[in-house]
Amino acid sequence: MSAQRTGRWTRLLPAGYSLLLTLLITAPLLRPGYLLLRDAVSTPRSYPTDTALGLGDAAPRAVPQDALLAALSPVIDGGLLVKVVLLAALWAAGYGAAVLVRELLGAPLAAQLVATTLVVWNPYIAERLLQGHWSLLTGYAALPWTALAALRLRTAAGRPRFDRFRDWSVLAGCLAAAGLTPTGALLATVVAVTVAGWRRVPGVTALALLACAPWLVATAVSGIAAEPSDPAGVTAFAARAEPWLATVGSLAGLGGIWNAEAVPVSRTTPLAAVATILLLAVVLLGFRRVAAPDADPDRTRTRRILLVLAAAAVLVPALAATPAGLPVMEWLVVEVPGAGLLRDTQKYVALAAPGYALCAAAACLGFGRISAKADTPGDEHPDPADDHGDPARWSPGLAALFIGVLALPLIDLGWGVGGQLRTIEYPASWQEIAERVDGPGDIAVLPGGMFRRFPYTGPAPVLDPAPRLLPRDVLQTGALPVRGATVTGEGARAQTVENLLLDGGSADELAQLGVGWVLVERDTPGPLGNSAATLAQLAPVHSTGELALYRVPDVRLRPAPEHRSLVVAAHILWALLLVTPLAVRASGFVVRKVGS
Repeated sequence: MSAQRTGRWTRLLPAGYSLLLTLLITAPLLRPGYLLLRDAVSTPRSYPTDTALGLGDAAPRAVPQDALLAALSPVIDGGLLVKVVLLAALWAAGYGAAVLVRELLGAPLAAQLVATTLVVWNPYIAERLLQGHWSLLTGYAALPWTALAALRLRTAAGRPRFDRFRDWSVLAGCLAAAGLTPTGALLATVVAVTVAGWRRVPGVTALALLACAPWLVATAVSGIAAEPSDPAGVTAFAARAEPWLATVGSLAGLGGIWNAEAVPVSRTTPLAAVATILLLAVVLLGFRRVAAPDADPDRTRTRRILLVLAAAAVLVPALAATPAGLPVMEWLVVEVPGAGLLRDTQKYVALAAPGYALCAAAACLGFGRISAKADTPGDEHPDPADDHGDPARWSPGLAALFIGVLALPLIDLGWGVGGQLRTIEYPASWQEIAERVDGPGDIAVLPGGMFRRFPYTGPAPVLDPAPRLLPRDVLQTGALPVRGATVTGEGARAQTVENLLLDGGSADELAQLGVGWVLVERDTPGPLGNSAATLAQLAPVHSTGELALYRVPDVRLRPAPEHRSLVVAAHILWALLLVTPLAVRASGFVVRKVGS
C-alpha cells in the first residue's frame, strides 16, 4: 500500500471509529419516533413563538436551539433534526479528539483511537444524555475543533491574507456551533481565548459575542437579567459525589452530575470507583509527555493550556460544592446578572476532555516507545527523542488494552445508556389539539408544574412537550423540583396563572392575564387543586382520552414584546456565523477555479 493511501486511511479510520462508537451509544434513537427524556424534548414540528426566541417569562436557556428547530421543522421533521444534531455532535467530539492529538502530539492511528474512545465513551456523555442535554453536547464536541482553530490563528503570521480570513471563519463556525446553548458558547469561548493568545482576545471576544447574540439580546430586551436567580439552585445543582468517590473524584472521572437518577447503573456500583481509577491512571501516564516541551513552542503552549483547563474544570466545580464554595456561588447568582448559568457547575467538566484526550494518546506513545525499545538487543540507552517507537509493534494490542480500560467499566453506555435513551410516539390527540388552537392568547397548562410522567414515556420525568407542540406561547413557571426541593424560576406571570387555576379563580382573571386557552393533560399525575371550578367557566373546545382544550372568553391581548425584530436579527446573525466556514471555503474554491 502506498504511503499516500496509508495516510488517507490513517485519517479516515478515526472518523469511522468515532461514528461506530456514536452508533453503539445512540442505536435505539435510529428507530422512528421522538426523544422525550427529562430535559430533552423533540417534536414533529415546533413554532417560532416568543418563548422559542427567548422572549418568554423565563430565562432564555434553550436559545437558539428552540428557534433553530422552529425554523427548520416545517421542512424537516423535528425529531429527525434532534437526532441528526446529537449524532453529529458525538461523532464530531470523537473525531475532533483524534485530530487534536494528531496535530498536537503527532499521534499515530492507535493513539488517536484511544483519544476518541476517551472523549466519546465517558460518564459525562452518559449523564448528559440521560439528563436530556443533547444540545449541550454540541458545545462539548466543538472544544477540540475550537482549540485547533485558535492555535491556527496564533500561528497565522506569514500566511496569505485569505488563509488568515479562513482561519477566523473556522473559529467563528466553531463558536456558533457551540453556541447552540449558552453554556456551550461559554465553554468554547474559554478555550478560544486561552489558546489564541492575548493579542487576539479582542477578535475572539467579538466572535464569541456574535455567537451568543440570540440569548444575550433576548436577555437584555426582556429584562430577565435584572432578576436574580434563586440561590437555592446553587446547592440543588452542585456537583455530587458518586458511590465510593468524593466529589472531586467523581468530577475527575468526568461524572458527578447533580441528578442521581440521570446516571448509568454502573455509576451506582463500585465500578464507578474502578472506572475512575483506571481513567486517571491512563491520564497520569501521559501527563508528563503532554506537558513536556517540543520543537514547536505554540504546540507546547497549547497542550499546557489544555492541561490547565482540565485541572481547573475538575477543581473549581469541586470547590464550588464545598461548604466554603456554596455561599460564594449563591452570592454570584444573586448579585451578578447572568451568573445563573454557572450554577450547574458539573457542566463545565467538559473542559477537561481535550486535555484528557491528549494524556491518553500520550500514554500510548510512551508505552509504545518503551515496549519497542525494550526488545532491541544491546540498546541500553534508548534515544529519548524517539517519540513514537515502532507503531507497528505496539499499536493493535496496546490500543485494544487502553480502549478496554476506558470502555469496559462503563459498558452500559452502549445501546442508549442501557436502554434508557429511546424514542416515543406522541398520541394523535396532540396534533388535534394543535390544530384547534386558532385564536389569540397564551396557553396555560394543567396539572401544575413543568414535568410530566406520561404512560408512553417510561418512569423518568419528562419536560412538558406542550410549549413545542402548540402554536402559541405556553406559560411555564421555570420552577424545577430538585432533590426534594423546588428551585423557583423567573416566570412570575406563569406562576400567577398557575396559582389562579389551582385556587379555582375566575375566567375573567385569566383573560386579564392574557390567557386565551387552558390545556388539561389528563394522562399524567400532578396537582390540579380546585381548577375544576375555573374550567367550568370556560368554553370546551376539544377533548380526547389524553387531552382537553378550553377557550377563555374575552381574552385581553398583551402587547407584542418590544424589540422582537432585534431578537430575530440576532438569531439570523448566529445562523450566518454558523455557515461562515462553508461560505468562505466555497468562495476560495471559486477563486481558485477562476484563477486557473
